[in-house]
Parts: sequence; C-alpha cells; structure tokens
Amino acid sequence: MKNILMITVSPRGKDSASRAVADTLAARLADLHPSARLVRRDLAAEPPPHLDEITLKAISTKDPAEAERLKTAARQSDQLTEELLAADLLVIATQMWNFGIPSALKAWIDLVVRPGRTFQYSNGGVLGLAKDKQAILVLASGGVFTEGPWRAWDFVEPYLRQILGFIGIGDVRTVRVEGMNIPELAINAASKANKAVEALVL
Repeated sequence: MKNILMITVSPRGKDSASRAVADTLAARLADLHPSARLVRRDLAAEPPPHLDEITLKAISTKDPAEAERLKTAARQSDQLTEELLAADLLVIATQMWNFGIPSALKAWIDLVVRPGRTFQYSNGGVLGLAKDKQAILVLASGGVFTEGPWRAWDFVEPYLRQILGFIGIGDVRTVRVEGMNIPELAINAASKANKAVEALVL
C-alpha cells in the first residue's frame, strides 16, 4: 500500500468521535504500512464548494475546447479526483447528521464522482474506474443504527457503500462509533470502535 487518503468531516475538533477514531486508525495504518503516504483532507477546515452551473459544465463537458476554457472552474474537482485516484485506501470518517451525511461530504462526492474519470457509461450500465482500492468508513452517530428500531433510518452507510461501488470501490469495511448520545452506551462506544480498528488487517 503506497497511498492513503483520509477524509474527515466533523467540525467538532477534539470533541469529535469520528475524528478520534480516525486518528487511531491513522496510527494503526502507520504501523501496518510505514512507508505509505497519508493525505488528510479535512472538509470542515476546507469545505469543498457545492456544484454550481459553471463547475458542472467544466467537469462534465466532452468538448476539449470547452474543457480548456473552463479549466480554472474544474481545478478543485481535478485536484480532489486525482487524490482519490492515487489512493490505494480511502478512509471516510464522518458523523451522521439528520440520518444522512453532512453537506460538505456530499459536495466532495459530487466533485469526485465524474464521468470519464471515476466512472463511465458502458453498454448495459456503468463501469467504475476507481478500481483496485479499499475503503474504510468510520461512522459516528448519536443513536444505534446497526440494529433495533432505528436501523432503517440509517442513510449513511448504505449510501456511501452504493456510491463507492458505483465508482468501482467494492471492498468497503465499516467501523461504528454509535450511541454517543446514550450515556450508558457512549462510555464504551469509542473504546469498542478503537478495538475494531486495532483488529483491522489490510
């Protein structure tokens, strides 16, 4: 493994459960792959722009002349996409907000899920171009969504797995930090997540 891309999203800094577990994971990966390059992309510190008309044109046009004219508008999308394509392992550490992903993470996804770069249309469907990669999801939530009555309300893991599969990343593992708003569960939530991280073999 040569390149690792770690996406963090929470704006809560040291109080963020997803960031804390992501830091444990970063240390674990450094032990497993000491020569690997780790690129951290903090979407809270540097929020990516949401798609607007000119950026959408810039990253979707098939006209070389139009692409050249709009290359400035496509620059950030190009950079983020190159980071993703260069990675052997993608880590996404995010919190659940209102049962879904934060808008900053959605903005990043919209900038890197690009026709001709990370996927292409083919006869009978879509071909993912971001192949031969692994992904780890570090997902923090106030409630418990892996089982029980709230399981059907989880639109984070299913969506992320679906969109990653769409671009060709099918090897996806998940580490949960859940029940953070339930006192009797929050006490052990981070510890359980860190143990799951320490058990990872990549």
